[in-house]
Amino acid sequence: MTLATASAARPFTRQQVAGLTLGAIGLILLSVFFGVVDLPAAEIMAVLTGHGSDQGNLIIATIRIPRIATGILAGMHFAVAGVLLQSITRNPLADPTIMGISQGATLAVTVFLFFAVYRLNSDSNTLYALPVGWLPLVGCGGGLFGGALIYVLALGKGLSALRLTLCGIAIGAFLHAIAMGIVVGWGSARIEIVMQWLAGSLYARGWEHVLFLLPFTIAGFLALPFVVRPLAMLRFEEDAARSFGLSYRLWFSLVLAISSMLAASAVGAVGPLIFVGLVVPHLARFVAGRHFHLVLPLAALIGASLVTAADLAGRLIGGPEEIPIGVVTAFAGAPILLILLRRHQ
Repeated sequence: MTLATASAARPFTRQQVAGLTLGAIGLILLSVFFGVVDLPAAEIMAVLTGHGSDQGNLIIATIRIPRIATGILAGMHFAVAGVLLQSITRNPLADPTIMGISQGATLAVTVFLFFAVYRLNSDSNTLYALPVGWLPLVGCGGGLFGGALIYVLALGKGLSALRLTLCGIAIGAFLHAIAMGIVVGWGSARIEIVMQWLAGSLYARGWEHVLFLLPFTIAGFLALPFVVRPLAMLRFEEDAARSFGLSYRLWFSLVLAISSMLAASAVGAVGPLIFVGLVVPHLARFVAGRHFHLVLPLAALIGASLVTAADLAGRLIGGPEEIPIGVVTAFAGAPILLILLRRHQ
């Protein structure tokens, strides 16, 4: 029995959604109340009600809450992008890396930081201010470029899910190799920022990152209701989808653009979190069962919860040094995926 067949056979219950929602809210509250710096619950409540001290406002309102909000938005982006990509490519292992989005963003960030360091190494203030402020935009642009490049190459001989996947694997590996070549040749004394970004991290994420992600979140999620029905048909072969009257290339391209936009913006903001876009779609389909129209909202909810939990665990276990969320999601995601595959193979 396949994973898709097993999940379709399971009945969907409102209690499951209620449990997931309450769990997400609980994780958010835990993330607000617990962190590297211990604050009394009364002080945190005072901050939330607008009567906190300067220290409390700094820790909660300026550092902790925007960090949590950035993680929530990024988790939703990765998860929904994973559902879209797995559906149109009919590949259960698809995630933003298969479209070269993560690799394109990695190359763009690496090149940007390399030239920023090379050209501005005489001015330490400018050196550290410039990369941090521009990294999300640079990473997003690189991710969109990687996705567009693979799309154009796949379109050259007729668009198909298999051709798109093969082009994505080949070009993605090429872009990643260039980025790693730059990192290796750069020198160990200058790669701290890019290695932290590559690991996937919410360190030093603030309200500017939330504001960066919000337009992509609003645009992407407003478009999702219009693609749910076409997406259900795009899971079939092209001829079968066309037999339902679907304009295959149009909707394939539109869904691909939405997923690329969501994934590229998330990669730009927090770095590549591979297992979120890979594992969460399977969990969402497992919970939704035969109710395909609920997979996308469930994926967004689970993705936000997973990233929030990973960030909380990284802060509590790692202490002041922190464990990057990319490391935590990999440790959590790999066993979850193996368990799902073993139970439903």
